[in-house]
Amino acid sequence: MDPRLLASHYMVKLSRTPITQILARAIHAHILTSGFRPSTFILNRLIDVYCKSSNICYARQLFDEIPKPDIAARTTLVAAYSSMGNIRLAKEVFYATPLRIRDTVSYNSMITAYSRNRDGHSAVRLYKEMRVEGFVPDPFTFASVLSALSLIADQERHCQQLHCEVIKWGVACVVSVCNALMSAYVNCASSPLVLSSSVMAASRTLFDEMEERDELSWTTIVAGYVRNGDLCAGRKLLDGMTEKIVVVWNAMISGYVHHGIYDEAFELFRKMQSMGIKLDEYAYTSIISATSNAGLFRLGRQVHAYILRTELQPSEHFILSVNNALITFYTKHGKLVEAKEIFNKMPIRDLISWNSILSACVNARHIEEANSIFKEMPERSPLAWTVMISGLAQNGFGEEGLKLFNQMKLEGLEPCDYAYAGAITSCAVLGSLDNGQQLHSQLLRLGHDSSLSASNALITMYARCGLVEAAYDVFLTMPYVDSVSWNAMIAALAQHGRGVEAIQLYEQMLKEEILPDRITFLTILSACSHAGLVKEGRHYFDTMCTSYGITPGEDHYARLIDLLCRAGMLLEAKSVTESMPFEPGAPIWEALLAGCRIHGNIDLGIQVAEQLFELMPQHDGTYIILSNMYATLGQWDEVARVRKLMKERGVKKEPGCSWIEVENMVHVFLVDDAVHPEVLSVYRYLEQLVIEMRKLGYVPDTKFVLHDMESEHKEYALSTHSEKLAVVYGIMKLSPGAPIRVFKNLRICGDCHNAFKFISRVVKREIVVRDRKRFHHFKNGECSCGNYW
Repeated sequence: MDPRLLASHYMVKLSRTPITQILARAIHAHILTSGFRPSTFILNRLIDVYCKSSNICYARQLFDEIPKPDIAARTTLVAAYSSMGNIRLAKEVFYATPLRIRDTVSYNSMITAYSRNRDGHSAVRLYKEMRVEGFVPDPFTFASVLSALSLIADQERHCQQLHCEVIKWGVACVVSVCNALMSAYVNCASSPLVLSSSVMAASRTLFDEMEERDELSWTTIVAGYVRNGDLCAGRKLLDGMTEKIVVVWNAMISGYVHHGIYDEAFELFRKMQSMGIKLDEYAYTSIISATSNAGLFRLGRQVHAYILRTELQPSEHFILSVNNALITFYTKHGKLVEAKEIFNKMPIRDLISWNSILSACVNARHIEEANSIFKEMPERSPLAWTVMISGLAQNGFGEEGLKLFNQMKLEGLEPCDYAYAGAITSCAVLGSLDNGQQLHSQLLRLGHDSSLSASNALITMYARCGLVEAAYDVFLTMPYVDSVSWNAMIAALAQHGRGVEAIQLYEQMLKEEILPDRITFLTILSACSHAGLVKEGRHYFDTMCTSYGITPGEDHYARLIDLLCRAGMLLEAKSVTESMPFEPGAPIWEALLAGCRIHGNIDLGIQVAEQLFELMPQHDGTYIILSNMYATLGQWDEVARVRKLMKERGVKKEPGCSWIEVENMVHVFLVDDAVHPEVLSVYRYLEQLVIEMRKLGYVPDTKFVLHDMESEHKEYALSTHSEKLAVVYGIMKLSPGAPIRVFKNLRICGDCHNAFKFISRVVKREIVVRDRKRFHHFKNGECSCGNYW
């Protein structure tokens, strides 16, 4: 056979069938070795084959070897670059095409390329250029340019202008063009610059005037109504349909779910079943989401069972979509075991699957398991990093959260504002002011300072690092605040004993018409408790239910009882426990026991301790408080009995430790520390300080030594408390005049509290101590708590 005819035959055949790279190159090699010079037609066919077999580099190489490629070759290459998303090379080929050989098809290819690249403005500009140059648009032109217009149209006149063009060129009866025009109107209706109902009316008129409609026509108009919130109009259209178009039903169900109208979604789902309309993954995922959001666990389980019973050979896409929805469903209902079982049995998983199960473990506080999943993930999206960083921070693993944040940056991923919020929360957990300030600077540099989540985290970070004024500065400069912001700032003031200011801020919040939530009342009750504002605390507890319809929970009652106990109203506090609408749990008894310790009510304390022993037999705090109460009264036999009980039950006391950050390094001290490399210097310097403190009237309060020993030994025991060692180390190492900020895992010792007032006078520096409950600011011999703690 003539080589020309052979080549032509194969090129026509191969352009119509799938072909591998090896086969395409083999035929190309045969043409070259046969010695004949292929015609433009054959070269164009070969370029087309290479493009369709995803070997565009060979197509481009062949194209570049042609002295004068024609418009067919150029258009083929533009379309190929468009398909692979390379808009730069598509433009390069198109704009290198001489105007004299361009045609409508070439313009269509480039307009489509812009549209696929979501560059609507360039697509519309090119259409205008095409018209100026005198080229005649066809239905494909309008379908492409209208698709581009739907990306950018934000005023009705934009759609109307192209609508006129469609009518002018006589393509208003083409279904694909009408669908694209209708889509442009629908998308434009979502713009805040237009009246949605007016634009949707134009879209509906277009739909009603269509002589012929297809599935896309119905889907576009119904989905348009749903998207723009007119569910009634969408449902009316659906009910009038004679065709059973699954996509339209799915769009309507999805709209109901999105707007929280779950009853209608369930009713429509059941109607689909009764009418014999095939339920697909989209219908199932919508209805599973509805059961998740509506809290209907039993119904969700029934849907799951129905799927298992009826879908005998589901597609991979079906399995993936439905299982992802089921993981979220079980997670929202606290069924982590079931969620993990589905995940483990999935034959294929995508990024959504991994992110869903990771979030499930984090929300359930299974951090070790979450960390294991995170390491196994084949691809870690920025979302996965953010979820893991935030999860570590919110569950007390501040150091690990910061390390993961830094690792994220080292791997070349740019953290979003939520990731920064997680890292800042980690600094709050650690009390790491230096790292927190560095992250704040990075936020400012990157322009994330307007982020609500990051700003809220900054408020908490500065507050928990002892800089309540800096927290207030962040709050006041935020461009937008929400209830979380107000709650964080009220909590910050409460932690620092500034109860009156917390109440003033709360009242200002009400003036701003921000409704308080249950968290707000927890923070304001804490503020009243720390400041001894009993009258105010009672008032806010009462208004929570009467004015805002919030039923007090156990945590609210615990704060009220703590408030009363601190003020010495133990009998009233006990009365509150007896009048609660539910049985008191551990938080209630703990608040009452703490009050007994403060005011030395040993009889009531014993009764309360017995309740706690039943509820939490392994919790060390109850044993320690009861032992301390006996020690204060000098009842050493009872102290020994409680400690023996601890030993018999295998309860171990949490060791007290304090830490301070010096030059970006955290130094930890234990009681009677002998491990820190500079601890001997600390003890020597502390001895010198005590001499100066005694001159000002300091006398060690040995009642806080909870062991039976000689007075001299008791004074030494007091000097080895971890918070004293940390404060002295800060005085030694930090620059003169710099505030000393120390953090302790337990409640500050009474003698240490007294000693720090004297130390602040001796060294003329502010000392800030954060213990388990609150902050103490020591300055000029006084504490911010006013000795009310």
